[in-house]
Amino acid sequence: MKISTKGRYGLTIMMELASKFGEGPTSLKSIAEKHQLSEHYLEQLIAPLRNAGLVKSIRGAYGGYVLSRQPEDITSGDIIRVLEGPISPVDFTDEDDPAKRDLWIRIKNSIAEVLDSTTLADLITYQDEGKNENYMFYI
Repeated sequence: MKISTKGRYGLTIMMELASKFGEGPTSLKSIAEKHQLSEHYLEQLIAPLRNAGLVKSIRGAYGGYVLSRQPEDITSGDIIRVLEGPISPVDFTDEDDPAKRDLWIRIKNSIAEVLDSTTLADLITYQDEGKNENYMFYI
């Protein structure tokens, strides 16, 4: 499973909103400038997040977007599913070998467990303690 720019940039938007939670609305322009991303592209990504009830828009000169819930109550799985669709490493059918089907289901469940147990609060308070040795995983 590969997360596209939609999922990655959507997570960036949500992490920025989480880091400013309680401080008022944040503009997409400020997020785009900070991360050197296209504001137009971020506008396309914010719509499904708003429609899913993850963010609220605030109109006006000092408007922008705010999280609709606490950062502890929004998981990365919520965001990825909205922007990427269902989490599944492969499209499998009932015709697949049962052993392979079980493998695909276990992989899907493992990915979902990591995404669903990681909140925006976890992401914005993350401290790298040198645990990762620059592993590259291809699924």
